[in-house]
Amino acid sequence: MTNPFFYTAKTCLKLAMDGEELTEQETALYDRQIRVWGADAQRRLSKSHILVYGMKGTVAEFCKNIVLAGVGSVTLVDDRVVTEEALSANFLILPDENLYHGKTLAEVCCDSLKEFNPMVHVSVEKGDISTVGVEFFEKFNAVVISCCSLAKKKLINQKCRKLSKRIAFYTVECRGSCGKIFIDLQDYKYSKKKLEETIECQLEYPSFEDAISVPWRALPKRVSKLYFAMRVIEQFEDVEGRNPGETSIADLPGVLKLRKELCETNSLNESQIPDALLERLLVGTREYPPVCAIIGGILGQEVIKAISGKGDPLKNFFFFDAMDGKGLIEDISEPSTGS
Repeated sequence: MTNPFFYTAKTCLKLAMDGEELTEQETALYDRQIRVWGADAQRRLSKSHILVYGMKGTVAEFCKNIVLAGVGSVTLVDDRVVTEEALSANFLILPDENLYHGKTLAEVCCDSLKEFNPMVHVSVEKGDISTVGVEFFEKFNAVVISCCSLAKKKLINQKCRKLSKRIAFYTVECRGSCGKIFIDLQDYKYSKKKLEETIECQLEYPSFEDAISVPWRALPKRVSKLYFAMRVIEQFEDVEGRNPGETSIADLPGVLKLRKELCETNSLNESQIPDALLERLLVGTREYPPVCAIIGGILGQEVIKAISGKGDPLKNFFFFDAMDGKGLIEDISEPSTGS
């Protein structure tokens, strides 16, 4: 009897959809993955193009995961230089100054990522992508943003949404022991198997701006405290004109004042945003490598789902706190934006 999970290279090539098929080299390299999610899903991955902005430790973990999974290309953008903080969390930066002296973070990470999978094209783009035209994003299937202001995240998300082609958009942040992912797949259709039946599913995602603009009073009663705490810190940084993570314990009085104002405006009890949690987010501005690995792994999974069309995607926020080891999914959208 033939083993249903045994595929030859020739069989896998036949399983691919019309259009560009997997090469025999790709089929051999990704054999185990093809057994899990099929040749068609692998073909989609192999032809996909990912844009990544902001090379922090969490993003480095994500990039490693999608490069090993076999996406077509990854374009990195980060003109900053290597710092001690970057060295502590980003494993793509080797601890040898001769290897990164005079290079940007994106260039250093690009050199390391190429060694993980020579079949994936990894390149660097320089400059501020929030200032480029909409057409720049058209060549990508997914855009992942980190290390930038709320205004820049809104602007890049808006540009992705202006295109006729659907582009998956993600933001990711890691603050000490806590992490967060935002997902916008716009109008996303996919199929999944339930017993012997294939079910067609559809999810409508709000934009980044719409999601963070939902009044707190309109949210479900049991929304994660981490959601509210991170929103307070982000708004504080936004008002102060600071980049993410440019905070310290000295900012606590200002943060507590903002929390009070936001809670009064949104009819929310201040106990929903504990002082201790705000202090942790203010002080823990550096990334913890174990948390980077978890958040980067989840983000990699989600991008692979969106591109391959396999599996239920998250909608639309994911939060993780290493203090209790819990990961929570929160659907933060207007009541009319559902599944």
